[in-house]
Amino acid sequence: MKSATGAAPSTIDEYIRQFPRDVQKKLADLRATIRRAAPDATEKISYGMPTFFQKKNLVHFAAYEHHIGFYPTPSGITSFKDELARYVTSKGAIQFPIDEPLPLDLVARIVKFRVAENEAKASMKKRAKKATRRA
Repeated sequence: MKSATGAAPSTIDEYIRQFPRDVQKKLADLRATIRRAAPDATEKISYGMPTFFQKKNLVHFAAYEHHIGFYPTPSGITSFKDELARYVTSKGAIQFPIDEPLPLDLVARIVKFRVAENEAKASMKKRAKKATRRA
C-alpha cells in the first residue's frame, strides 16, 4: 500500500497510519505485543511489511481487507499448529480475521519462540565459525 504522497511507507508508523482507526489500533496492539516479546529486536519495513529483526528476520505483519497477516516463518507455524487450528494458515503465514480480537498471548509466545530460534541458530553459526578457524 502507498501513502497519500504515493510513496511506500518507510517506517512502521507510516505503515500503520495508512489504515482506518480500528485497524490502526489492532496493528498498534500487535506491534506492542511483538516489541514486549522481543525487546532487543529492531523494526524495519521489509517486503513492504512491518518487520522485526533480531540476528535475522523474526516476524512480519500486514493488514488486508479481511484479515491481519502474521508471518512467523514456517517453524513458528508448525510449532504452534494446534493452537493455530482455528485460523487460516499456510507454510509461513497466519490470517487473523480483521473482525475478531487478535490472539495477542499466542502472538507473544510465537515471537518468543522465534527469538530463541534465531539466537540458537546465530550461536551455532558462531561456534562453527570458531571451530573452522581453529582447524
